Amino acid sequence: MSVNARSVGTDSGLLAPSWAGTPVAAEVTDEAWLRALLDVEVALARAQHAVGLTPAAVVETIASAADPERLDLAALSHAARAAANPVVALVTAFTEVVAAKDPAAAEYVHRGSTSQDILDSAAMRVSRRALDLIAGDLSRVAAALAALADTHRHTLVAGRTLAQHAVPTTFGLKAAGWLSLVLDALRRVRTVAASLPAQLGGAAGTLAAYHEYARLDGGDGRAVGGLALLRPFAEALGLAEPVLPWHTVRTPVAELGAVLQLVTGALGKFALDVQTLSRTEIGEVSEPAAAGRGASSAMPQKRNPALATLIVSAARQVPAHALVLAQCLLAEDERPAGAWHAEWQPLREALRLAGGAAHTAVELAEGLVVHPGRMRANLDLTGGAIVAERLNVALAPALGKTTAKKLLASASFEAADTGRPLAEVLSHRPELAARFTPAQLADLLDPAHYTGAADALIDRALRDHEDAGGTP
Repeated sequence: MSVNARSVGTDSGLLAPSWAGTPVAAEVTDEAWLRALLDVEVALARAQHAVGLTPAAVVETIASAADPERLDLAALSHAARAAANPVVALVTAFTEVVAAKDPAAAEYVHRGSTSQDILDSAAMRVSRRALDLIAGDLSRVAAALAALADTHRHTLVAGRTLAQHAVPTTFGLKAAGWLSLVLDALRRVRTVAASLPAQLGGAAGTLAAYHEYARLDGGDGRAVGGLALLRPFAEALGLAEPVLPWHTVRTPVAELGAVLQLVTGALGKFALDVQTLSRTEIGEVSEPAAAGRGASSAMPQKRNPALATLIVSAARQVPAHALVLAQCLLAEDERPAGAWHAEWQPLREALRLAGGAAHTAVELAEGLVVHPGRMRANLDLTGGAIVAERLNVALAPALGKTTAKKLLASASFEAADTGRPLAEVLSHRPELAARFTPAQLADLLDPAHYTGAADALIDRALRDHEDAGGTP
């Protein structure tokens, strides 16, 4: 039973709130991909004109015909099943559109090319646009995190390891850690975006048909029909010139998967920490408020960390898509059957999930509400035990490291069991009474005096942000 080409539904992101409505969504729609495919066909004509093969009037005819509105997108999608890729059907339909304008110009459509040249180059063009959006959003996230790090460089918070209080730190240093992750992702996004290559190789990566068409036009095929096309073709698309055709050298796509996984992983760490710190019983941060945000369909009192949830959701999905892209490095022969075809949807999903996460992270980072009072209250929950490590260092010269550690462990357990402050318990231990006054013990147990190099480390992160192009 055939399906009417017009009967397909719409993928507007109903089940994908991580990217629905964000700027990247518009850059990876079927319409955007069709626009990119047509851009590549036009770029090919322009490159062939640049080396003296295609008349200028023909190029303008092809360019003026390259309007997605002239093509039936749904019909193309269904027709793509016949050849296992959308380019074959596109070339047929687009040639008809050009022929309606000028039959002679139609002879120059897709001249010498193969489906993979067009689709791979379109994929790189779509990816470049998406990466540019992601880079812009990451820059904003980095700026917001840098401001948090600087503002809260002296805001005390409990450092937690293996889910338990460990030693004091500052919220500024925690934000600096998030910043460092985002800067790592931003640098890699910029590097990958700048190196995305155009694809041009012909049927089996030899450029043979391009050579033959050059000879047909009376030129030297070796001089103008193949290698000479690479640079003007890439420049017309705003992409890097490839060293070789990469039909089965799929590192550009695998690298895209890797960098998108890094982006969502970096942002996911930030979001996961926000989720944890915004728990009711912790309450050290909260998301920016907005009408309807975080609402529950059943519990009117709830204000769920919706922004962080969207980011974490994306971060959990992208690695699976990136894995598919990495597996497609195993591409047989000179053109693969299935490996190349398996890339398209995972690449699109990874792009829009990463783009959605980055855009959502801007709002989360710029609007994050910090609660220093709750941080201090949580820090005091252990009655000073969070600074036991410092006291261990101070006692070691007098008691020996092992004895000091045993004494402090015993005192910490007693303080926890009795609810008495650790300073009070320690003041009654004879081993310490002769060596430290209550005031000295209190000073040693002051968490504000045990944040190590936190301030200097924050400065290092902020300088790194400046080096990456951020404002001081």
